[in-house]
Amino acid sequence: MKIRAAKLSDASGIAKVHVDSWRTTYRNIIPDEFLNNLSYQRREELWSSNIPKGNVFVAENNEGKIVGFSSGGKERSGKYKEYQGELSSIYILKEFQGQGIGKSLAKPVIKELEKLGINTMLVFVLEDNNSRLFYEAMGGKIIDKIEVEIAGKKLNELVYGWDNISNDQ
Repeated sequence: MKIRAAKLSDASGIAKVHVDSWRTTYRNIIPDEFLNNLSYQRREELWSSNIPKGNVFVAENNEGKIVGFSSGGKERSGKYKEYQGELSSIYILKEFQGQGIGKSLAKPVIKELEKLGINTMLVFVLEDNNSRLFYEAMGGKIIDKIEVEIAGKKLNELVYGWDNISNDQ
């Protein structure tokens, strides 16, 4: 498994992981109609615009296929002043989960945040998503619970925070 910075040519592979992992991770959480209507093309356009901004990483298997990705940057909501960084996405194809790839994908995002002088971080995760246990294992503490609406369904989202990413990783 190889972890590296994403290139613009990775947008299609990242889009495939994004859509496929949403469909497996959020099945029975987010309405099926929403998941079934996710578009590889729209996600590819999103990642084509995000990759040049930096702090996007991919995990490649031994055949060079993208099986996971992560991204992050400055905290986006503006609601959590004591947390300056955000792990904004980390997705891994279902068949590659549980192999340590998630932690390997989080590390370069954290290193990039540290280069910006940021040593605190948060992540937003749906309460019904079992991957929240991954963030707890990485030392994240629940700092808030908010209600979000996705495809007309009200869901709880947990906000995990790290007070010092340098020590926790």
